[in-house]
Amino acid sequence: MAAALQFLPSLARAPLRPFLWRGPGARLASGMALAEQARQLFESTVGAVQPGPMMHRALSFDPSNGQLKVRDRSFQLRQNLYLVGFGKAVLGMAAAAEELLGQHLVQGVISVPKGIRAAMECTGKQEMLLKPHSRVQVFEGAEDNLPDHDALRAALAIRQLAEGLTADDLLLVLISGGGSALLPAPIPPVTLEEKQTLTKLLAARGATIQELNTIRKALSQLKGGGLAQAAYPAQVVSLILSDVVGDPVEVIASGPTVASIHNVQDCLHILNRYGLRAALPRSVKTVLARADSDPRGPHTCGHVLNVIIGSNALALAEAQRQAEALGYRAVVLSAAMQGDVKTVAHFYELLARVAAARLTLPGAGASVEEDEQLHELAAKLQLPDLQLKEALEAVEGAKGPVCLLAGGEPTVQLQGSGKGGRNQELALRVGAELGQRPLGPIDVLFLSGGTDGKDGPTDAAGAWVMPELASQATAEGLDVATFLAHNDSHTFFRRFQGGAHLLYTGMTGTNVMDAHLLFLRPW
Repeated sequence: MAAALQFLPSLARAPLRPFLWRGPGARLASGMALAEQARQLFESTVGAVQPGPMMHRALSFDPSNGQLKVRDRSFQLRQNLYLVGFGKAVLGMAAAAEELLGQHLVQGVISVPKGIRAAMECTGKQEMLLKPHSRVQVFEGAEDNLPDHDALRAALAIRQLAEGLTADDLLLVLISGGGSALLPAPIPPVTLEEKQTLTKLLAARGATIQELNTIRKALSQLKGGGLAQAAYPAQVVSLILSDVVGDPVEVIASGPTVASIHNVQDCLHILNRYGLRAALPRSVKTVLARADSDPRGPHTCGHVLNVIIGSNALALAEAQRQAEALGYRAVVLSAAMQGDVKTVAHFYELLARVAAARLTLPGAGASVEEDEQLHELAAKLQLPDLQLKEALEAVEGAKGPVCLLAGGEPTVQLQGSGKGGRNQELALRVGAELGQRPLGPIDVLFLSGGTDGKDGPTDAAGAWVMPELASQATAEGLDVATFLAHNDSHTFFRRFQGGAHLLYTGMTGTNVMDAHLLFLRPW
């Protein structure tokens, strides 16, 4: 397989076909067909959460009377609509809002990833683009999902628009994953560089997205309800595409339209946990001390309607339907997969072994030890929506191939200076573990991809692996353990089989965390 995954057009939409003999040629063809089906299902996952359809499902507008309906609330539009947005899916969301409500739109400002307009134009996604003479001003920034001065200029323009609104105005706020990096407005005297350095240090030490956003909100003018406060007394409708486990509106993009529930002590607890409190810049200490003594107390956001319009669970549900259409018995395990990537990888390896045994030897099951280890690890991960029992029962009752789906956002504790992303590292770790012992007469494939199309500071969305990965890598002179020790998964996959196992999608224009697909197909 010398070509990357997207260069397999001859297998596109390939139906399931039984392989009646297992010679080397058939095994290779089987693996390629399975890889192509994995790519199709990943595309289905991403396709289910495209901005346009989600916006049209969330909004209902009657042009005859100017009534905008969002859920069970109605708003009167009369050329009093303003729009702001920030995130990886916001360009498409804004285009859909402009198409639907443009006659009432006075002004807009959005902050989107650098290069996204060119990427959408290049791929012919006209529905993701604003009109030629749009009233919405577009700022591009936050390259590699890191806040920069372009994103800072966008944030200040958004703040200025919000502060100029009156009680007769309606502010439509569009939020999606990546919004935190695209809305940086540190509270002086904190500089953008100081805030960015602190965020990098926390991320490198394994801080969760919830912890990162708690710190960001405490140091931001607009996060933690700051944008809603700036827009008061205007009414605010916030449409949110979730990229956070559990869809907590106060965490997504650091909750710019949700009053923060965290205080300074929460921030100090996080900084202590990762050994960073003593190294804080004086400016950060000043802002935290000022917030601790603010006599006004926390503000409220009673003038805001926050609505989740898309999530990882929605994407997985579509992938499940598509997998079933391809002939798989498909089960969604969890839309809340999180934890250290090493632990998550071990969970998937054990899951593959236990499921493979139940699928190929009905009634026999895996070893008692492996089964117990799997359930112990599941308990350790503390996934609130995990359907492990249901998934294993479905596997045991299956008469053919099985697809187990999950989504979420594992974390990587950086120990090396290599190039990679959590999806590629997860896939590489799963592949290495699957190759440790035979799995029996079954094809197994694991794919992990970011729905935004960009995994870490790389141009890949993720990668896919099979149990043969480690032995095939060794034959090419590649030592998997060395690449993992340096967090260098992208370099590994670029070299391994000419990059054939990398998943490329380009910018997808959406973002609902990651998708994990585990395929098991008996011989």
